[in-house]
Amino acid sequence: MADRPVPLKDAKLMEVKLGQLPSWIIMRDFTPSGMLMGVRRGYERYYNKYINVKKGGLAGLSMALFGYVVISYIWNYDHLKHERWRKYH
Repeated sequence: MADRPVPLKDAKLMEVKLGQLPSWIIMRDFTPSGMLMGVRRGYERYYNKYINVKKGGLAGLSMALFGYVVISYIWNYDHLKHERWRKYH
């Protein structure tokens, strides 16, 4: 059974060659429903790979917690930076 080439529209990002990247990006669905479907697919891939497994560990939950901490720090960075300067003056 020979591997059939995948149409560019259905190819994953890691399967796209550098020269094909602009046309691949143009073919993406950037509507709100398309973006929602992309987030949903990403969540399902993460859930099935790290959470919904037979012998699961803390890896999936710790990655989610780490992501939450990083995003929280990014959102509060301006406030924290201001506090740092005000603390000693």
